[in-house]
Amino acid sequence: MALEKNISFPALTSRVNQYLLVLLVIGLTALICRPLGDQQGYYIVSFILLFVVSVMAIFLGIGPILLASTISALVWNFFFIPPHYEFHIERTEDKLMFISFFFIALINGVLTNRIRRQEKLALEREERTNAIFELTRELSNTSGINQILETACKDVEKYFNASAIYFLTENGHKMEISVNKGSVNDNSHPDSTIAGWVSKNSMKAGRFTDFYNETYLTYYPLTGKRINPGVIAVEFQKQLSGEKEIFWMGYLAQISNALERELLNELALKARILDESDRLYKTLFTLISHEFRIPIATIIGASDTLLMPQTTEKDKEQLIDEIYKASSRLNHLVGNLLNMSRLESGKISVHTDWCDINDLLNKVIRTLKQELDQFDVISTIPTDMPLVRLDFGLMEQVIYNLILNSCQYSPKGSTIRFEALYMAGNLVIILEDNGPGFPAQYIGKVFNKFFRVDNSRTGGLGLGLSIVKGIVEAHKGSVNVENQKRGGARFTLTIPTEITDIGNIRLEI
Repeated sequence: MALEKNISFPALTSRVNQYLLVLLVIGLTALICRPLGDQQGYYIVSFILLFVVSVMAIFLGIGPILLASTISALVWNFFFIPPHYEFHIERTEDKLMFISFFFIALINGVLTNRIRRQEKLALEREERTNAIFELTRELSNTSGINQILETACKDVEKYFNASAIYFLTENGHKMEISVNKGSVNDNSHPDSTIAGWVSKNSMKAGRFTDFYNETYLTYYPLTGKRINPGVIAVEFQKQLSGEKEIFWMGYLAQISNALERELLNELALKARILDESDRLYKTLFTLISHEFRIPIATIIGASDTLLMPQTTEKDKEQLIDEIYKASSRLNHLVGNLLNMSRLESGKISVHTDWCDINDLLNKVIRTLKQELDQFDVISTIPTDMPLVRLDFGLMEQVIYNLILNSCQYSPKGSTIRFEALYMAGNLVIILEDNGPGFPAQYIGKVFNKFFRVDNSRTGGLGLGLSIVKGIVEAHKGSVNVENQKRGGARFTLTIPTEITDIGNIRLEI
């Protein structure tokens, strides 16, 4: 509801029907009290008239009450104080009684009316206080600039019966103004020039002010402690004054604080993102410049040696093998970068089909044949393991990165264990090695981008495990890592998937 304008002093004007009501009530009271107009009863009539004036003071304005006090005194004199039907008082005590009646009626009516107005003012103050508390509560429960503006527009309409438009400064400090939320009628045209002036000078402008007063809107600056969030343009029907203006300024302070909080949060988030991007850029540049240089230098050196005429056939075979290893390593680095880029951009898509886990593992083992020659690979896959729906290509990269990670960190001649089973609607893959495991303080960072254990002597960009996590989550699954009690790391992949039997697959084909 709209709050009524506060009036410091009573106005002497009221609606005509109130004055007519005063005349009617006093007339009816006099008519009813006519039988009491004897020698002693007219004193009782004075009390009745005083009571009637007091009752009317509860409901009517000060103007009608002054009229009621005057008319009641005249009626009492004319109809009830001897001699009747003339404005003449013979007895001195009746004259004093008449004067006392007039002033008592007048003072009683005025005081009753003032008490009523004070009560009304107290109720209005209570409503305004509750409105501020309610706005504070609503704003504390909102998150995001859009929700704050929606709440503010709703409350401006509710408590001030006015429409509002918000202009927010870009990035919290520039003078570029953009229109946000709210609405006004067709005759009011929001002006970003006025909003910019108000924001720059921190002064109100527009209607009911000394600046740009030809517009229908009143522009108020939204000021904060660190930044000024913007400007609010409001279409008030009449100028604010007194306590209602104080109430409005308190309202603006609450909205300004909420908007400033959100803008500062956005600026802090952007700063963190920029700082993180800069850190990642430097890390990536350092890693790429180091990791790419090694295989490239190997390829160039081996190629130069191959071109020498004195190179023997045996040396050529070794050099070609070195070129192949370096090329494979380089291809793996580039592949990880491309996969991470696809994951970050959200462009990676999962195309599931029926897969045999044995085929998946065997293909990875063939690809990593040279790396696995120095390890004992133990595979535990049930003979009745069903076919599962997976993206074969993506899961190949997952298992490739896990086994390659174990090869890089495990001592030569140790055992790498691979286990797969289907349990409770999930494909569960477990990979264990006999390496050093992960330090306890780093166990929660294993899947972070570019993470590498301090003083690690192995190569890579630190993307392999983060790619594993991204691809598994793209399959709606999860991956977990833990250190084994006997030493080494254990990776557990849990992926929800369908299963079918061989007969159904043949029918589909």
